[in-house]
Amino acid sequence: MTENEPSRRQVIAGIAAIGLGAAACSSSGTGSVSPQVTATSGGGTICVLTPEVTQGPYYLADQLVRSDITEGKPGFPLKVTFTVVDVTDGCRPLADTPVEIWHCDAWGYYSGYTDKAPGGTVPAEDGAGDDRTFLRGVQVTGADGTASFTSVVPGWYSPRVTHIHVKVHHGGEVGKTYEGGTTVQTTQVLFPDDVVTACASLPPYSRHELTPTKLSDDQVYGEAKSAGGNPDAMVPTLKPITAGSVKDGYTMTMTLGVDPDRTSGNGGNGPGGGTPPSGGPGGTPPSDGPGGTPPSGGTPPSGSPPSGSPGDTTPTS
Repeated sequence: MTENEPSRRQVIAGIAAIGLGAAACSSSGTGSVSPQVTATSGGGTICVLTPEVTQGPYYLADQLVRSDITEGKPGFPLKVTFTVVDVTDGCRPLADTPVEIWHCDAWGYYSGYTDKAPGGTVPAEDGAGDDRTFLRGVQVTGADGTASFTSVVPGWYSPRVTHIHVKVHHGGEVGKTYEGGTTVQTTQVLFPDDVVTACASLPPYSRHELTPTKLSDDQVYGEAKSAGGNPDAMVPTLKPITAGSVKDGYTMTMTLGVDPDRTSGNGGNGPGGGTPPSGGPGGTPPSDGPGGTPPSGGTPPSGSPPSGSPGDTTPTS
């Protein structure tokens, strides 16, 4: 089997996901979709593998182990909880599993690549936080398989829907930073249109004059569907922290169905994401396609983040 071929187990899980499309999703009350990882069919329980998709070009390894990744970045609060389950073992919660996330700020800039334009008319990057680490972090799941983060609702860049990148790892060294180990799943969290529209009309998000991409038009969503996966498994449940108040932020819950024995292609065998347009400060962002290469001119940090970087650095046991 070549690096780009899905495993037999992945294919079976993808077929199961298609057959469970209607049963595997429910409304969050805000117009979003929540994947249910188990469904009953013929008296048996079927688990759904979260789609493997591209990691995109903005990944930086050896990130801080912490729950709060905000670093003073403006935006509406976002409380994130992932539950990692083993799709090969009846959706058993996976403990001691490193979960890594990263996403852009309210205007579409990524740490490490703030000279890359998000497209449209956008202010210069605000300089808040450490340019090497803001809105990136790792948490380790507890006995119940959950890992939680505190962040802000991401912005967007053309032509992608608002999203969060996720990697689920196995093993490695967990200290102040996470290093080594094996990635077993690379995926993305895709935000529902109602949440994006509500945030886009208010500052700081409204200062980015670029119409957000609709979920149904997003290439990662579409290509995951074309590949036989269940793209709705990448769309989380989002609920307002305070009813009727967008500015108070959201809670987000999502189940990540993984096969702990597989090795992720680290984005090399996942769907792409299109080429953001030129224009705006900093030039042209790179393609978000499979195995995307970080852009020339965007200087990733060398080595581990400094010991004085902000945030909770205590790993979850």
